[in-house]
Amino acid sequence: MKLDYTLDQKVPLIKSVLFGIQWAAVLIPSIIILGEVAAGVHLLDASGQIHYIRILLLVCGVTLLCQILWGHKLPLIPGPSAVLLIGIIAGRNAGNDAIYTSIMIGGLLIVLLSASGLFRFLRNLFTVNVITVVLLLIAFLLPPTIVDLILDNQTGIRALDNLFFALALILLTFLFYRLLKGIWRSTLIIWAVVAGVLLYYMFFPGELKEIDTLKNIAPESLFDHITFPLSLEPGLILSFIFCFIALSVNDLGSIQSVNELLEIKDQNKRITRGIFMTGIANILSGFMGVIGPVNYSLSPGIIISTGCASRFSLIPAAFISLLLALLPAATGIIAMTPPVVIGALMAYMMGTQIASGLMLAVKDRSEGFQYEDALVIGASIFLGLITVFLPEQIISLFHPTLKPLVGNGLVIGVLSAIILEHVALKKRSAIR
Repeated sequence: MKLDYTLDQKVPLIKSVLFGIQWAAVLIPSIIILGEVAAGVHLLDASGQIHYIRILLLVCGVTLLCQILWGHKLPLIPGPSAVLLIGIIAGRNAGNDAIYTSIMIGGLLIVLLSASGLFRFLRNLFTVNVITVVLLLIAFLLPPTIVDLILDNQTGIRALDNLFFALALILLTFLFYRLLKGIWRSTLIIWAVVAGVLLYYMFFPGELKEIDTLKNIAPESLFDHITFPLSLEPGLILSFIFCFIALSVNDLGSIQSVNELLEIKDQNKRITRGIFMTGIANILSGFMGVIGPVNYSLSPGIIISTGCASRFSLIPAAFISLLLALLPAATGIIAMTPPVVIGALMAYMMGTQIASGLMLAVKDRSEGFQYEDALVIGASIFLGLITVFLPEQIISLFHPTLKPLVGNGLVIGVLSAIILEHVALKKRSAIR
């Protein structure tokens, strides 16, 4: 692969800014989409949503700077973790302090595992089949939240109109995914957000009145809603520990993909530093009361399409994120993205997530994809989905410590996959 700028090569200022804008175009939409979903889980009002997204912009900007300067030192974008979103949805009845205390503890666990070298032993549990289950379950557990966003009963628009609009936007996004190439495909989400907002207000101009509410929103300090006092819920903490183990494996895969693409020599050191920094970032996120970040796996496509692998080209993207965090009005406009658009693009993203899971399940297997592999994946996903449909009165019968575990489909699914893979059925080789 021919690169115009290599990993540690400095980029001229103007080009660096242009590359940084492209990286920011990948980072910002993920913060908007997952940030609004998480804020919606907490039933925050418009002011609360803006504040939540501002803190996410701050955390992701700081995390990006720290990763490229002291962490993995690779051109990788961090963004809110969909795995942790599953944990937040499952534990929303425990209260915000308990949720974000658990995220802090989960981040601390990742720090300890990476610093002590114990993470490499944990990796052996997460074979190709188990990681496939994680990827697929993330997508399969989010439809109820996505449906609520698409139908959006809080506006005067008919649910059926919202549904048709969302379906059309999803299909158009997949169509343009096929038609676009290079950097245009890599930044498709940002164009889909812009187009979705413009089209929605063109078809439903009455909803533009919501923008008037921005002038009545008083900006809050970024430190107004820190997680204090700490709230320790053992069951919820254990539930998030499973989520964080899955997050760390996701982080590993993202770092490794860039390591392999750029043929990095000191890969293990970069993995250790990168996961360590991700743990620190999640401790910060829990303290600030927002969903924690993970390194995204989109970077190889951007590197190939731009020909730039310089980690320094991401510094402007970090500063753009930090600047937006300090501008409540700009963040407010971003936060006014209609829930229907957010839901439609979440559906698109989960479609790509399922595709990634299926590709991982069948590729690079010396023995082929066998019935036992399909059984581990299928049975684990089925058991995880059953958990979601358990009536609340059944879950209430469990000990309070076990409720967050029993009610979390990702935890049950991953536990089932590990047991089936390593105990009930033949053990498979882990991704190393």
